[in-house]
Amino acid sequence: MQHVTIYREAGRYAGWPANYGIWSWGNEIVVGFTLGYFQAGGGFHPRDGSKPFVAMQARSLDGGETWQVQETPCRTPGDRGISADEHVHDNLGIAHALEVGESPFIRPTGVDFTHSDFALMCARSGLKRGAKSWFYTSIDRCQTWEGPFSLPMFGQTGIAARTDYLVDGRDECTLFLTAAKSNGDEGRVFCARTIDGGITFKFTSFIGPEPEGFAIMPASVRLSESRILVAVRCRGSKQKWETAQNWIDLYASDDNGATFSFMNRPGVSTGVGGNPPTLTKLHDGRLCLTYGYRDAPHSIRARLSTDDGETWGDELILRDGGGDHDIGYPRTVQRPDGKVVTTYYFDDRPDGERYIAATIWEP
Repeated sequence: MQHVTIYREAGRYAGWPANYGIWSWGNEIVVGFTLGYFQAGGGFHPRDGSKPFVAMQARSLDGGETWQVQETPCRTPGDRGISADEHVHDNLGIAHALEVGESPFIRPTGVDFTHSDFALMCARSGLKRGAKSWFYTSIDRCQTWEGPFSLPMFGQTGIAARTDYLVDGRDECTLFLTAAKSNGDEGRVFCARTIDGGITFKFTSFIGPEPEGFAIMPASVRLSESRILVAVRCRGSKQKWETAQNWIDLYASDDNGATFSFMNRPGVSTGVGGNPPTLTKLHDGRLCLTYGYRDAPHSIRARLSTDDGETWGDELILRDGGGDHDIGYPRTVQRPDGKVVTTYYFDDRPDGERYIAATIWEP
């Protein structure tokens, strides 16, 4: 295992790559994250909510060995940090900016999803009832982002979009999203599809029943023209999140997303608070599932499947030594040479900065 630091600075809080996305073109890799300020005693995530978060992205041109970091070059509502409202005071959030300002959204004119340098990034204003979501597109490998383009509410009371999508053709793309539940809490996963280059999106199907706790942050992979697998971050029904069970479920569709059925539970436990999965189809056809484990020993983990997700091998520890639960949210890509690059946020001790790192490993 080779561990690489992508971004780290004393006093800062860098986190949650899974909220933003990862994109790769051979050995060129771009990963998104958010950047705020560390504050001891700041809760489950010890950040300073009185200071803004800023959207960031890091780029590697050598397969994850070295990285350059910059602010994400995109327009945001109110010039606020995207997908971070729950981590800052209300007056610093995008939801507040949308309430008091003019709509920043522009009308999409269509994009070629199969463009060789294409990328798509989703964003949101919140997690529960009232949350709004939008997306950006790029056709220059994230050098610039067009948007923001508003996503519809799909008949739901709130949409919390993180970046997970499948390109199905020049004009067709499927998004995997999280809706607020019927009681307004987060959340229930579903998929939506555009067949006109992103000008319009339509609801396709829910993925699993409405949960007692939550089912959020889907991670998809396409196995054929008709078969799709989606891994989902799940939490049980106990009222106190500190004692609730957290795990990863896997769902399958054999009709290109029209319906989904439960398949198995490849992540039996992800620890206190839970952690999202990411699914990657490797060059040799195996599936790779990566996720953070938030109980001791705090670590970044993976499991491999040789039979399209029907069964899963033993857990692999990609990195241990985490300072506490506040780690994970990985995104994973494979390099042309077969090595895998898993990015995530991490800490070495509870009172230390949170930073973005990568582990380069051979599956």
